[in-house]
Amino acid sequence: MNSNYLDLLLQKYDCEEKVVTEIIKLEAILNLPKGTEHFVSDLHGEYQAFQHVLRNGSGNVKKRIRDLFQDVLFEKEINDFATLVYYPEEKLKLMKSHFSNEQELNQWYIVIIERMIRLISHASSKYTRSKLRKALPNQFVFVIEELLYKTNQSENKEQYYKEIVEQIISLGQADKLITGLAYTTQRLVVDHLHVVGDIYDRGPEPDKIMDTLINYHSVDIQWGNHDVLWIGAFAGSMVCLANIIRICARYDNLDIIEDVYGINLRPLLNLAEKYYQDNPAFRPKVHSDKKQSDHEILQITKIHQAIAMIQFKLEMPIIKRRPYFNMSERLLLEKIDYDKNEITIYGQTYPLENTCFATVNPEQPDQLLEEEKQVMERLLFSVQHSEKLARHMNFLMKKGSLYLKYNGNLLIHGCIPLDEKGNMEKMVIENNTYSGRELLDVFERYLRHAFTHPEVTDDLATDMVWYLWSGEYSSLFGKREMTTFERYFIKDKATHKEGKNPYYYLRENEEICRKILTEFDLNPDQGHIINGHTPVKEIEGEDPIKANGKMIVIDGGFSKAYQSTTGIAGYTLLYNSFGMQLVAHKHFNSKEDVLLNGTDVLSIKRVVDEELKRKKVKETNVGEKLLQEISILNSLREYRYMD
Repeated sequence: MNSNYLDLLLQKYDCEEKVVTEIIKLEAILNLPKGTEHFVSDLHGEYQAFQHVLRNGSGNVKKRIRDLFQDVLFEKEINDFATLVYYPEEKLKLMKSHFSNEQELNQWYIVIIERMIRLISHASSKYTRSKLRKALPNQFVFVIEELLYKTNQSENKEQYYKEIVEQIISLGQADKLITGLAYTTQRLVVDHLHVVGDIYDRGPEPDKIMDTLINYHSVDIQWGNHDVLWIGAFAGSMVCLANIIRICARYDNLDIIEDVYGINLRPLLNLAEKYYQDNPAFRPKVHSDKKQSDHEILQITKIHQAIAMIQFKLEMPIIKRRPYFNMSERLLLEKIDYDKNEITIYGQTYPLENTCFATVNPEQPDQLLEEEKQVMERLLFSVQHSEKLARHMNFLMKKGSLYLKYNGNLLIHGCIPLDEKGNMEKMVIENNTYSGRELLDVFERYLRHAFTHPEVTDDLATDMVWYLWSGEYSSLFGKREMTTFERYFIKDKATHKEGKNPYYYLRENEEICRKILTEFDLNPDQGHIINGHTPVKEIEGEDPIKANGKMIVIDGGFSKAYQSTTGIAGYTLLYNSFGMQLVAHKHFNSKEDVLLNGTDVLSIKRVVDEELKRKKVKETNVGEKLLQEISILNSLREYRYMD
């Protein structure tokens, strides 16, 4: 152990008693039950549904309430109390409106505060007092701790406790106390949150999800393919930027770009108005809760065409300068007969429809008009100077990774690229061959390099971020090719198919999953792969628990765009000291529906895996860190105090 480091530690632990006390504390924590992990995936901007799942802890809050009160409260009372914990400010207003006089209201306050204190005590039973204290609302720490740790062994302090509650009420602080206790409960029922990819795109409020995560007490993120697009745009990739604008136009979410992140789309609109007309293939998907005028829809349709054509042009130089991307078949603008209005791909000729090639030079189809160049340069400048977007992207990089090994499990959004025999697919990059875990590590190094050098826009690192979005061997894409062009312009749906990597059927095989876990130095007997990215079609009988429990797929379709084909509104996963439970979610109507009717969006929990013995902190990633700290403290004790 470095003596300089130990000398620095001595400034904090300046006597042996402090070192010993810290060792005792850490050794004791190692023997507590592990905290509850909460896994969510593919949020796709659906902030309201995500907030509800977060606030109820995928049913964990209501479970705690039932544990305590199922013998004393009716079902409606349990639902009302649970809703009060989920949405304290709004539910308090509704509940208070039912009381005709102050005396009844005050009596209700006394009952609710007592229940809240009991719930906090139950939810914090496996935490240290110091950890609980950090979770409590600062202004009420003294009050809550006094009420939490009161005993019934003596009547000496009975009036003391009663007076505390009565003073809280008489001083008009009851609402604030109940609200603070509700948010403390939400925090205590989940110790750590995993977001297994795709915060962005499709849904209307990814920025609010990001703000929530930034303020969450403990979280990690495994990047999804849509998240990497946004990272890539901020890192200087114009083709990634074109993609995010195109997707926002398609899903009628351009206000995320312009209103939320302050990126001026007027130059793009001016370009679109000059060169494009109405086009049915490019009209935005209509939101049931969002009304647009015909004029606004036409503007979005024109923007959609303009940015799509810019995207197709920007892809071509990358494909040409990176032959090992193996994407030459995607040089689609070069495969068009512009006189006959048809395209020849994979040896087959197809007529084109809904075309919008006004800005394409048939002799040099990848050439941007000067106007298009200027628009993209201005957009990129605006993206890279958006303070809010910078805050969100920096957080994604700080808390994110392509994969994570956590408590013996492998968390990954997309896939581990495999061939049909289940071997790790190999990719050659700059004359070096990579596969499996090493390939993912190389991808992540390139992405981080691109992010730290946003002024460079056409190097290999920046190109590789786009490859992660659309490349054959990308662990995030997981398909042979992206057929965006075909979906717009070719009627024959056979050309729309995007062949999936064999991983997506091989992951049903337990031996394949064990092989992947071994590749990442995880115990295949105990570990699981926790996967997002592909919606589980429960409506067709697909099972999210695969390979004898080794593979768990938790993208059931938070995005409303998926729910008609999946039949549900998302899966989440809970992993506590007793084992794992998968939770399926029904469609989330609205917060108002929950407040008024006490409805919830959970279906029956399914046990994935039960621990043979209750798992303790010492067996977790946190435990590994604590053991390292204990080792350092013992070294410090020997270095300074054991003469």
